[in-house]
Parts: sequence; C-alpha cells; structure tokens
Amino acid sequence: MRWLVFPLVIVAAGCGAEAPPGETGPSAEPGEELSGGETTVHDTSKNAYSLSARNMSSERRSAFFVGNSFFKENWVIAPASTDGRDGLGPLFNARSCSSCHLLDGRGSPPDNAADPLVSVLLRLSVPGEDTHGGPAPEPTYGGQLQPRAIPDVAPEGDAFVAYEEMPGAFPDGETYSLRKPVYTITEARGAMAPDTMISPRVAPMMVGLGLLEAISEADIVQAEDPSDADGDGISGRANRVWDVARGAVSLGRFGWKSNQPTLAQQTAGAFLGDMGITTPMFLAEDCTDAEADCKAAPTGGAPEASAEILDRVTFYSTTLAVPARRDWDDPTVLAGKQHFLALGCGQCHTPVFRTGTLEAYPELSGQTIRPFTDLLLHDMGEALADGRPDFEADGREWRTPPLWGIGLQKAVNGHEHLLHDGRARGFVEAVLWHGGEAEGSREAFRALPAEDRRALVRFLESL
Repeated sequence: MRWLVFPLVIVAAGCGAEAPPGETGPSAEPGEELSGGETTVHDTSKNAYSLSARNMSSERRSAFFVGNSFFKENWVIAPASTDGRDGLGPLFNARSCSSCHLLDGRGSPPDNAADPLVSVLLRLSVPGEDTHGGPAPEPTYGGQLQPRAIPDVAPEGDAFVAYEEMPGAFPDGETYSLRKPVYTITEARGAMAPDTMISPRVAPMMVGLGLLEAISEADIVQAEDPSDADGDGISGRANRVWDVARGAVSLGRFGWKSNQPTLAQQTAGAFLGDMGITTPMFLAEDCTDAEADCKAAPTGGAPEASAEILDRVTFYSTTLAVPARRDWDDPTVLAGKQHFLALGCGQCHTPVFRTGTLEAYPELSGQTIRPFTDLLLHDMGEALADGRPDFEADGREWRTPPLWGIGLQKAVNGHEHLLHDGRARGFVEAVLWHGGEAEGSREAFRALPAEDRRALVRFLESL
C-alpha cells in the first residue's frame, strides 16, 4: 500500500511506534528533529528553504551565494551587452530558475481558471521512445509546452486548468471535497498529434536534493520489490534513465517520475526546457523541425550558459539545506507519527537513510537524514495517473516525493497545494487522492476517528 505524497519504508528500528516500558505514549527519537543531519537549518520564516547547509565552510558558503545569484538572475534575449546572461529562448517558460521555484519552494496552479499555468508545466509525448528510451516528443511542440517566446518567434500556446468538485464524506460523517483538474491548451502552432500524452508537473521544492543524491544506489535498490514478492501490496521499483554525462543508463532519482539521474543533468535540462538556455550538456536549442522560426533565431553563443554557470547553479541546488522539524516531541505529533506508521505510510515514505560519500561534497556525506521517501516508483492508481510513460515509469507510476520541509510550505509559498499537479488543497485531500498501492492506507486513514486524522496531519505539519 504505497502513497504518492507521503511514501516511507521503515528501515530503522525504534521508529517510536510503541511506547517504551513505563511510558504511556509514543516517544521522540534522538535527533529526530534534524531532518538533514548536520546540514539542518533552524528557520521557520519565508526564507526557510533558501539557506545553505549549516556545516559548510565560509569559503564554500560564498560559492553557494554565487550560485544563488545565477539561480535568481533573469536571462535576456541575445545579442545583449550582458555577457554570459543572454540567450533566453527562443521558446521558454520562465526567465529565471526562481520564477518557478519561488524562494526555492513549490509551485502552484493558479487560483483563477482564466489565468494560464506559470509554475506548472506540461510534458508532451506521443507513443514510442526516443533514441535513449525516453518519451518520444510531440512532433510539432516537442517534449514540453513553452508558452513564451522572443520577438519574431511564435509561442507554442498557453495552458489552463479548471476543476470539477467531487464531494465525499468520512465514515464518521465529516465531509470533504476533492477537485479533479481539467486542462485546456491553446495550440498556437496548430493541432497536436491526436495521440499526444500530456502530463502536468508542478515545480517542486528544492531543499535537500544533494542529500538525496548522496544516498547510495545500493540502499535505494534494496527496497525494490517489482513483483511484490513479499505480498505486502507494495511493489516499488527504480526508474532507469539515460545519463548524458556517462553515456549510459543509470538509476533515476529526481523529477516526479525519477527521470533524471543527477542534479547536474536535472539543472541542465531545466536550463534548456524551461528557459531555452543551452549548456555544455545540452548544446542544441529546443526547437522541433516544425519550428523554423525557432531554429532561425539568434543565440547567445554555444553554449549560452557556460560550464562554470551550470556548475555554480548545480552547487547551489545541491547544498540547499532542509529545515528542522517543529514540535517533534509534542504528544499529538507523536501520536500522529504512530498512526502514520501503523497505516503503512512509512512503507514508501522511508523515514531514515544514512548518506554515503558524495564526491566533492563532504558536508552531505555520512549524514543521518529523514527525507520520508524511498525514491522509487509506485502505482498510485487511476485517479492520479497521467497515462504517460517516462523511461521505465508507466502512466500510473510516480516517484515517492520527499516529505521533509513540507510543513513550512504555506509559510514560504503561501499555499498548501500538493501532489504532482497541485490539485490537493492540503494533506487530507492529498491522502484521499491516493490509490493503487496506497488504497489500503487511504481507506485506513478514512476509517480513523476525526481526532486521530487531525493528529496525523499535525505530524505532517511538523515535518
């Protein structure tokens, strides 16, 4: 029974699910509040996601701030006098990394159905695979809808989302409503292929990514159980994707379907797909054969973002720290943790890992971390399915997203929208959307008394 927004695999003994002798309730674990180990930051402000690992040297923290400046800087149209910052487009979604990852946090669909998507992008593909086993791009629009363009280049069109409310009730009579998204696209370059598959992806928060990269591959794959050999209803498996730097298939870790093997490739892919900026990893502009105006547009050089810029932004993304937990020893929070584990949520949202050695990042190596993810793919049921394969991930599978830092999302980004497309308005709705491997856990949550449901939510708010 796996969940998309909160998976966990119980890998450490003594998770606090049972009270020690002589005590009447669950207890806190030593160091439980330090989600990122020694890298953890203690901040609950709107800047909680934007701080560097606390165990970094002052020299390396200076490199972090340089990377932050590139992350926030708006790119401009080429040619320009701003050397090293021109080359935006020809097609793009945003002018800077921070446009979608505001304050290094999570994006959100717009509140007004008349407003186009900004921090939610649409992946596009048609049946089949590209030369490396990834999704085959839509022939006219490519692999991602890009609604903005430089002068003399036609944009690809805007995307919008509206919602159908789906009312429901818990067995105790408390009511709720889920909202089902319905997407529309203005196809500015003509009709898409009739068999086009579309997948919305909200910009995720940036914290702790380097720590996830530092988890050893062996520790990740040991939790795989693709055929559910142990009969527990959970059949997580890793995605195997194309690693550009290695020129080989590698373990996927990043992205909503674990379709990126490294943070460097994730960063370079975002430069190209989101801003139209080439890098040493991806030297060709993101134009299809049908987009002649895109191919004819001026560039900012080859590459437009130098190896140094790519390295700086990757360093910044790798060393963003995870905020410490709040109220981790509060009795209600501890009771909520007990329910979380008893319901099986921790079978996918793995509470604890020990990082291995990440080359060039001593701060992140050998840390005891609490990310609440197994980084594996799980069948989340038809209600959350996008129907779009991505390397070895099928149309019903999603990577278990980390839960660390999620309780501060409202403080940082001003909203509580969750799941891969932001449809859930808070934790309760996110749980109720879970199906597939998580169906049993979802139904167990529905059956809890209201007080216990609220305690589980308080636990999630503490993360």
